[in-house]
Amino acid sequence: MRTRRIVIAAASAAAAVLLLAGCVDNSTPTGGSSSSGSSSQVSKDAAAAKLLPAAVAKSGSLVIGMDNTYPPNEYKDDNGNPVGWDVDLAKAIAAKLGLKPQFAIAKFDNILPSITGGKDDIGVSSFTDTTEREQQVDFVNYYTAGILWASAKGKTVDPDNACGLKVAVQSTTFEDTDEVPAKSKACTDAGKPAIQVFRFDKQDDATNAVILGQVDAMSADSPVTAYAIKQTGGKLQAAGKTFDVAPYGFPVAKNTGMDKAVQAAVQSLIDDGTYGKILDKWGVSDGAVKTAEINAASKG
Repeated sequence: MRTRRIVIAAASAAAAVLLLAGCVDNSTPTGGSSSSGSSSQVSKDAAAAKLLPAAVAKSGSLVIGMDNTYPPNEYKDDNGNPVGWDVDLAKAIAAKLGLKPQFAIAKFDNILPSITGGKDDIGVSSFTDTTEREQQVDFVNYYTAGILWASAKGKTVDPDNACGLKVAVQSTTFEDTDEVPAKSKACTDAGKPAIQVFRFDKQDDATNAVILGQVDAMSADSPVTAYAIKQTGGKLQAAGKTFDVAPYGFPVAKNTGMDKAVQAAVQSLIDDGTYGKILDKWGVSDGAVKTAEINAASKG
């Protein structure tokens, strides 16, 4: 997820009552199971494992902080188990390091404190690498994502000319706290109607609001929007192109050596083709990278 903040979403409850169930199918991709890229299919990389902090290597587990409410990146299957392409990558990283993945499900805002406090070894929750966050943790970069809007099929929406429109977002995402409010302010500064923001606790509900015609469009991270378009069977279409592209990163504690171990594991997955297969399975290969970097935001 892009930068999140605590927001009082007064509009979300009112908007949520407009929704009907069953509009979005968030089952795992056809032709693949949620375990693709898991430890049963990935070989240990001894060189990467050797870089692990001694305490993590001795524990035998990789403790993974995750907020599982953001399909297709990370979410829950019908049995409550973590699934998504970030989940598949996390399992594959653990396998490369010779560790057993252990998911610690938490609210997004609690993950970085759990890493800096030593409770979690790594965060896997669509974190956008920012220079502000790099003051707390180090990031191993593994993907590039931007913002992509979607509208109902056949409805033309221009994200750069959305004054007066109703736009759905997931609460506390960057789209909610920064992107759409900035667009709305530009509207009012120009004497035009503000954008009406409809906030939802879950991305599925924001997507359903577009399908049901309760809003004009939705704004989300590019892989999330692309997946929603695919999963809704042609009921949605991209509104404009991806913009505001930034790197995703796996946050780890500073000055522990964990960054080098995870970087080596991710690079090994890229080099042996596992990384590409996972992204292809989930239909999110557009943001693939060839090199796992560390703290790309401060370099860019």
